[in-house]
Amino acid sequence: MSGLLKGWITGEDWVTSLTYANACGAFAVSRHGCTPSYPSWEELQFFLKRGVERKDLRNDPELEQIHWSTNRGRLHGGDRSTMRVFAFDHRIQLEQLADEAGAPHERIGAFKTLCLDAALQVADGRSGYGVLCDSRLGREALYRAAGTGLWIGHPVEWPASRPLTLEPEIGPDFGGLAEWPAEHVVKVLCFYHPHDPEALKAEQEDVLKRLFAACRRNRLEMLLEVIPSKVRPVDAATTADVIRRIYDIGIYPDWWKLEPMTSRQAWANACRAITENDPYTRGIVVLGLDAPEADLAASFAEAARFPLVKGFAVGRTIFADAARRWLAGDLSDEEAVADMTGRFERLCRIWDEARAEARVNEPQGIPA
Repeated sequence: MSGLLKGWITGEDWVTSLTYANACGAFAVSRHGCTPSYPSWEELQFFLKRGVERKDLRNDPELEQIHWSTNRGRLHGGDRSTMRVFAFDHRIQLEQLADEAGAPHERIGAFKTLCLDAALQVADGRSGYGVLCDSRLGREALYRAAGTGLWIGHPVEWPASRPLTLEPEIGPDFGGLAEWPAEHVVKVLCFYHPHDPEALKAEQEDVLKRLFAACRRNRLEMLLEVIPSKVRPVDAATTADVIRRIYDIGIYPDWWKLEPMTSRQAWANACRAITENDPYTRGIVVLGLDAPEADLAASFAEAARFPLVKGFAVGRTIFADAARRWLAGDLSDEEAVADMTGRFERLCRIWDEARAEARVNEPQGIPA
């Protein structure tokens, strides 16, 4: 009926309207569930153009990817055209700062609630803002972030692990994700390079494939962060090569988190690798790597030229100084929040200005 009405309301002839109707019926009976099985308009058009490759449509990987990516907005709504994300999911780095200050690690959780306070002050109820926060050291902040309107990224990797290992709470069968709220985005960082030994690549890819399957099984979005420069030398093609490999093994991240590249060609290569494989991706956010504001501004200026880059997810540039002084007892809660609020606001302003300038100088964006 939905297909028939779509054709009738938009003035199609009966042959076209009934084609829509039969296709929608095929989706409904070939997938589990009823309403969740119905196609998006993009999905229906793709299906009618490409045709049937297997009758059990739920097991057609290409079709299922389009179904997920063009319907996920119903579950994970909100304006995602701009992403200004305060990342304080760091664990090892904050533990090191606590050790340097002679503070117990239990204090880290309280500091992360201050990070959340800063994020909320900057967001001020507006869309386009978010946080990255873990559930091991930052559980209280993660709980408090729920329902605030912030985009929430929740990491699963064991910090600095290579080969990739996940936090114990995820479980050996990844069953821990079944307990996650639907609004949490599964964030995973993988130190991966195209020239890694084959055995290492296979081991890391296996974890990523199983994690991706678990995300889809639990209807959670996935953000994949890759940092090849921490492993081996990189050039303008390295990140794009990693991206293509991830798609080749059947993983379609909803979000990508990439290094702050200052090469326009590197950004062009990365964006092309994504759009060639997944035209419906949510987009890219730029990570910080503890870079000074001036260096981030330079990378933002290049990244903002590409519409696929939606914003940034930066942490230590915002919180490192405040954390060091607060953990040492040299900064009050209010002063720490004020310091991080100011830094986060400046980064948001730098990004917004870079995007505005890119739109003026290159209104159509650089082709990916």
